[in-house]
Amino acid sequence: MTHPTITRRDLLGATAAGAALLAMPGLLRAQPAPVKIGLLQPLTGALAQDGELGRIGAEAAVAKINGDGGLPALGGARIELVVADARSNPEAGAQEVERLQGEGVVAVVGGFASPICLAASQAAARYDLPYVVDVGVADQIVTRGLANTFRFSPGFGTVTTAAIENLVRLNDGAGKPCRTVVLVHEDGLFGAGLARLMAAELPKHGFEVLETIGHPTPARDMNNIALRLRSLRPDLLIPSSYYGEFVLLSRTMRQQRIRPKGIYAVLNGAASNFRFVREFPDAALGVMDCNHWHDPKNAEAVALKRQVEASGKFWAYNIPINYSIVKLVADAVNRAGAADRAKVIQALVASDFSGHIMPYSGTRFVNGQNQGARPVNTQVQDGDIKVIFPTEVADAQPVFPLQG
Repeated sequence: MTHPTITRRDLLGATAAGAALLAMPGLLRAQPAPVKIGLLQPLTGALAQDGELGRIGAEAAVAKINGDGGLPALGGARIELVVADARSNPEAGAQEVERLQGEGVVAVVGGFASPICLAASQAAARYDLPYVVDVGVADQIVTRGLANTFRFSPGFGTVTTAAIENLVRLNDGAGKPCRTVVLVHEDGLFGAGLARLMAAELPKHGFEVLETIGHPTPARDMNNIALRLRSLRPDLLIPSSYYGEFVLLSRTMRQQRIRPKGIYAVLNGAASNFRFVREFPDAALGVMDCNHWHDPKNAEAVALKRQVEASGKFWAYNIPINYSIVKLVADAVNRAGAADRAKVIQALVASDFSGHIMPYSGTRFVNGQNQGARPVNTQVQDGDIKVIFPTEVADAQPVFPLQG
């Protein structure tokens, strides 16, 4: 056998190539596999606006995590968001969980509406797939004993308690100008359940509930409800509806010159949404809401809000919640040390995550519910949405009563 002649040039070339490889160790070892997180949102149908807002927040969180180097405990693994469309109904949400399961996601976040969250988390439980609810407020979501299901934000029991406490404080501080109330609510799981709680609790604090009026979602006409409000003439209107229905109701009231002393919304889809404030400033002026909202004194929240608005999009509570829960799940995966569902569930159970941008204390789950979560009260003032309660995060004083 003959051997090829090895020249000095060959040796120098091989040495240079080896040195280049040593200078780039990433080429010597495979990059860690991305960690897939499923995002379930109603991206089409009646709730598509809210679903898109949730996606904005989740995608911003993924960009932040990956931009900061990924998950250090997994060798810098990046997060990959697998997006699923719940199509604004529970059945589609459950079907999409099946697809996400097949995609190999380590957890699912989102859902938005309570019926979607109920169905989707139940579907996820069949695979011991961690499911973190973003908004769904029905307390049934976390009282069924599902070990895989967690809710980062407060449920309507907690929100109702805070809403009534703050309303009493507001009314007492103004000399009790409001005594009579009409409740208007969407007739689904969230609205009907919240209205029942409010109707039971308000009389204990000196308020007379004149009537409780339900409406479907979507609704195309609010004239009948407006006429009923004109007849009843309540001091205070408390609406709990999704975006389109409250915009329609508030504009109809404005057109018919129905002016209660206050509009005190609870978990309202429009009152804490800058689209409503920008597009219908007259109807939005002075509207209060007890709802989810970011911490206006948190620098990361303020920076994200500016980033979203600079891109031409409207800011609403869905964005900071989904931003925060993607970061929460990423933190759990990192602490678990692996994209292992059982370990991630254990990490969520033990979580004390504080890297969120909500006005919450540290995260602590008890039976799936984050005990650190709380709502705030906002009010539309001078074309802006301000926090008026609780005082430690407030950036404005309430204006109440408005008129009568």
